[in-house]
Amino acid sequence: MIGKAILDEFNKQINEEMFSSYLYLSMAAWFEDINMKGAAMWMRAQSDEETMHANKFFDYILERGGKVELLPIEGPKKEWTSPLDAFEASYEHERHITSRINTLMDVAVSEKDYAAQAFLQWFVNEQVEEEASVDEVVQKLKLVGDSKNGLFMIDRELAARGVSSQE
Repeated sequence: MIGKAILDEFNKQINEEMFSSYLYLSMAAWFEDINMKGAAMWMRAQSDEETMHANKFFDYILERGGKVELLPIEGPKKEWTSPLDAFEASYEHERHITSRINTLMDVAVSEKDYAAQAFLQWFVNEQVEEEASVDEVVQKLKLVGDSKNGLFMIDRELAARGVSSQE
């Protein structure tokens, strides 16, 4: 049986992951609006991944005999000033999620819930990858600055992630 402290935090995390999905979907829509189809595909793939993360928490709660309580999802931002601004916002959001995962691990450790710690280790590792992936795009966008050719090349590169994740 899952303890109350872990259950409450995991239910909050489902909301965090669903908000993440919603945020990335909003970014995808914005990238579509500015005709950066590759970045839009990348964000759609990211949105799908965040939904999968929410489902992992959902299933874990049920496996441990807990009750899933879905919370209202806050509306995400809808516009950014530039592709760099959007990816920097994505990076900051991933840092927030990393902080949340660390908090969850702290609760699991304090509650001596070893099953939750084992479950959360996947997310700890995933967040290292998430931050690095987004930061790589941020650094490339900083490198090209206002170059339309550079943005075009990055957009084409970002499309590859969207295609591979949909197969």
